Formats: sequence, structure tokens, C-alpha cells
Amino acid sequence: MKLTTENEDDRIHIMDDDVNSTELINQLTINGTINQEDPFYIFNIGDVIKKHQNWIEKMPRVAPYYAVKCNDNDVVLATLALLGTSFDCASKGEMSKILSLGVKPDRIIFANPAKSKGALMFAKMMGIKMMTFDCETELQKIKSLYPDASLVLRIVCEAEIAQCALGKKFGSDPLTEAPKLLKAAKQMGLNVVGISFHVGSGCKDYPVYNKAIRYCRDLFDEAKGLGFDLSLVDIGGGFPGDNDKNIDEVSMIVNDSLERYFPDERVQVIAEPGRYYVASAFTLVTNIFSKKNIMNHSTNEPDRMMLYLNDGVYASFNCLLYDHQVVKPILLKKSNHHEKKIKSTIFGPTCDALDEIINNIELPVATDVGDFMYFENMGAYTLPVASPFNGFPLPKIFYYIERALLEEWFVLPIDGEDYVQDFIGKTIDSISV
Repeated sequence: MKLTTENEDDRIHIMDDDVNSTELINQLTINGTINQEDPFYIFNIGDVIKKHQNWIEKMPRVAPYYAVKCNDNDVVLATLALLGTSFDCASKGEMSKILSLGVKPDRIIFANPAKSKGALMFAKMMGIKMMTFDCETELQKIKSLYPDASLVLRIVCEAEIAQCALGKKFGSDPLTEAPKLLKAAKQMGLNVVGISFHVGSGCKDYPVYNKAIRYCRDLFDEAKGLGFDLSLVDIGGGFPGDNDKNIDEVSMIVNDSLERYFPDERVQVIAEPGRYYVASAFTLVTNIFSKKNIMNHSTNEPDRMMLYLNDGVYASFNCLLYDHQVVKPILLKKSNHHEKKIKSTIFGPTCDALDEIINNIELPVATDVGDFMYFENMGAYTLPVASPFNGFPLPKIFYYIERALLEEWFVLPIDGEDYVQDFIGKTIDSISV
């Protein structure tokens, strides 16, 4: 396996064979391809492609608008743009980044109910018309700066179980506030085109989609009485993306609800998936650079370990604090099932005691400095909010894609090498594992 040791962030590796992530990590670490001092990601581009294919098969009526905030990596965005995905942007910076890929303005929704004047004017200048609102103050701002925008009223309908609740910050009550906002928009002469909701990121209460879609139906009828002709339902995000989860259950509920409440297929339905597309595509590889044994003075043997990784909560593992994720470490070195295990705490590299990744986990007592530990499902809400606090470098990314997938999806309108070299601006490197 011939790999490049420099500037990995500037290369995409095309694999001729099916790739097992564990074998790939072994090759990268054993061969010294990757600097062991620094953490790194392996990014399976093909996983994103397969997720897109699965979405189209499971929810053919629902157009995905990828939530850029989840992971704004250039290769992620370029791949999704080529696949025909549209985009959910929340700021001037995100809109600018998507437009720079050649994505047309009508494939962007400015899905931030609370917008700055500068961002609103940028959207107007770029021709991005579709945007959300949830209060009269926002309506007045839009009336003043962008009166011909296409507005989507965001309502609250939150799941009882979700990784990140959003209702306390965004959305209007569908029964009391939303009807008043529709009337206010009509009085201002603004153009409301649809209703949106977000059940919460990492939703685990799928029947809530049915309830929310029913609210949308009621508000469509309310709007019709006011003279609006609504044509769009935005079902937001909340779709699972880990490699041990699927969208089978939620897709059945969504499809059934749309058939029940919006049988007219002239109504456009969109969603804002984020973690669904990227969570399982990224695997983080870390290295243990220090270890402290807490000794039992009676037996003179360790009864607890403290391990220090080269990545922590100020970088990739910020998801523990802000996204409420639960991570599962996997030791690259195979251990004997009969090997003694002891309670362990895993820390990040910084000088802050807050930099604790996992506590009270059972690990083999032989785990040592230099061992590699990797974490799957690390593509969502990790890289975009990582910082180089304390001077520790951010992880690099090893990009790869299987040749068969590349040729299947990107022969038309462009071929695979154009996809890599011209559109994404990366260097191609054909290898096999």
C-alpha cells in the first residue's frame, strides 16, 4: 500500500478494493504514514454517497437540504453538491461557502429564524429567497430589507427524547403564536410559502414527526383562509447517522404522515439532515501519549488507570459537551478476552481538568503509551467547532473513496478524476489495500 506522508489534507486516495476501516488504520499507523504525535480522521467519502442513495430510496418525496453547520468540510460539501443535495445555511459565511461551489441560490434555504441585517442583505444580493422566521420582529426586519423573500414559518414541535433540544430558542407555538404571525405577514404584504419545524437534533421519538406534520396541515388550512397559497413543508432534521442506526422507522412515519396530510404532491417537502449524512463517514484515530497508574497499596498493583490522548474536548470531543454525544473507544491493539481489565479515565491533552473524555471505563491493564485508540461515528458536530486550545494541532484528515463508487456516481456529468482534481481541488492518489 503506497501512501503519501506529506500534505494528506490535500489528497484523496482512491481504493481499488473494499476497505475495512480497522485494516486501513492499521496500515496507516504501522507504516508510519501518519505522524503518531497528532490525531487524525479517516473520511470515507463513499459512506456519504451511500447515505444519499439510501435517503432517496427511503424518502423519495423529501428533498434533503444538508445542514452545513453539522460538518462544513470542503469535501463533504462538494460531494453533496455534486450528488444534487441542496443546503440549509444559517449565516453569511455558510451561504458564501455553498455559493462558491457553484450551487444555485434556489438550492439554499436561509434556515436561521434570527438573522442579522448584514446576512439578510447578503442573501438578497445573492438571490437566496427562501428563509425562515418565527416572530414579528423578524417579519418587520424582512419587510424593511427584503420584502420579496419567500418566507417559511417555523413552529415548535419538539421530541420528548432528543440529543439536542432546540425548541427553547427557535420556533413559534403552532396553536397560539403561528396563526397570529401568518396574519401579521399578510398585513405586511409579505410572501409566506411554507411551514417548517425541527423536532430536535438526534431525535429518538419518531412519532413526533407525525404530530408536527399534522400541525403543518392545520397551518396550511389557516393560511389559505388568509389568502396565502402555501406550497412547502420543511420537516427539519433529527435523523440518525451512526453506523448502527438507520432511518427505516422514521422514514415510514414521515411517508405515511405526508400521504395522510399532504397527498397533493405539488406540495414540496424538504428536510435538513446533518448528522445523518456525515456521522458514520468519519472515524477519529488517537494515540495514548501518557499513562498514570493509581496503585492499590495493599496489593501493590494498579486498580485504576489514567490515560492521556492527543485529542480532547477542546477539539474533536467538544461533541461531548455541546452535542451530548456518547463515544466508544476501540483499541487498535487486539487484547486477550481473559486479560485483566481495570477502571480507567481517559483525558485529552490540554491543561484543563475539564478535558475529560470518558470516566469509569473498563480497559485492559496492559494498555500503554503508544497504543492507538479510535472512535467511530465522529463526523457530526466535531470538526466545525474544534479549536487549537493550548497550542495542540487540530486533526488532519485522510480522505478515501472506493473506485467502484466513484465510477458509479461521478461518470456523468463529470468523471471521477475531474471530481477529485477540478471540482474539489484535491490531488488524486490511486492505491489499494
